[in-house]
Amino acid sequence: MASPKSQPRTLHPRLAIIVLSFFSTQPLSSATAAASSSKCTHPPIIFNFGDSNSDTGGLVAGLGYPVFPPNGRTYFRRSTGRLSDGRLVIDFLCQSVKTSFLSPYLDSLGSTFTNGANFAIVGSSTLPKYVPFALNVQVMQFLHFKARSLELKTAGSKDVIDSRGFQEALYMIDIGQNDLADSFAKNLTYAEVVNRIPSVVTEIKNAITAIYGQGGRKFWIHNTGPLGCIPQKLWLVQSKDLDSNGCISTYNDAAKLFNEGLKHLCQEVRSELKDASVVYVDIYSIKYDLIANATRYGFSNPLMACCGYGGPPYNYNINVTCGRTGYRVCDEKSRYVSWDGIHYTEAANSFVASRILSTSFSTPPVAFDSFCQ
Repeated sequence: MASPKSQPRTLHPRLAIIVLSFFSTQPLSSATAAASSSKCTHPPIIFNFGDSNSDTGGLVAGLGYPVFPPNGRTYFRRSTGRLSDGRLVIDFLCQSVKTSFLSPYLDSLGSTFTNGANFAIVGSSTLPKYVPFALNVQVMQFLHFKARSLELKTAGSKDVIDSRGFQEALYMIDIGQNDLADSFAKNLTYAEVVNRIPSVVTEIKNAITAIYGQGGRKFWIHNTGPLGCIPQKLWLVQSKDLDSNGCISTYNDAAKLFNEGLKHLCQEVRSELKDASVVYVDIYSIKYDLIANATRYGFSNPLMACCGYGGPPYNYNINVTCGRTGYRVCDEKSRYVSWDGIHYTEAANSFVASRILSTSFSTPPVAFDSFCQ
């Protein structure tokens, strides 16, 4: 398959693997069906903080770094900066409450931000702090956004969020995967990786507390997925202990320990912060179930990238990632879980979103559309 003529320049290793996509025409998804049946008449204002799993174009808007086609070709028919062939989980969640997709905070053209803003950026982590675009930096950007919005509101602007809008808004956080991945990439031992987890969880608590201090009361927190089932990790790690589904046990064990800490944090925050509503969503269980039972859900090759290089078992090569010269992409009618060896296809994102909307994986089991105003 022909590759784009222009090739991206070299970035930080964590940002370098971002050129992805997938092309698949599917029937109406359960997540889309849920959106069409939603009774939400006054959509919530949403602010999102995270990494590439929920970046709706922040990397492109913030750094000008191109994300080439075939990214976005399934739904948008063009690249929008999303690392998928189409919509992300957050896009399906927005559609479920009948609000428009969140614009990246750093996107200066064509964005009104009346329904919120997305601060998530590809490659983001919680640590180290004060580097683009760590979680605490994203929160600082939000604080500036809020202050400027209220300033403009006072000056008479109509198309900005007012103080009540910020108080009633839903604040979503989906971050932590890169903290774990980077730790393993630095050849830290399993014990050393685990020892870093409390510091990561603390940064997420700091973010929640800072937003709470600004009047935010509604929080939606995603845990991290099964890191050991990502094709990129399976290709990179030469000596690995695989579980019954072919995933790296130590990587997944670390993810589960992080998730336990995050769940405990959510319980802690509920008791410490008066009137705070904190929903913890078990993304790990949803994604691992999809991988373990892919055939049952109509997917194939759950540990193999749709778009990449090298063929089975993972179709991933760090030197020939999706979109670069030599890449190959699966047939548009295929239903793969992994798009580029790191991120999910639209079909998989739709599956994950539908499970989230079921409330079966949420603690407490709060319906997403309950945040409609």
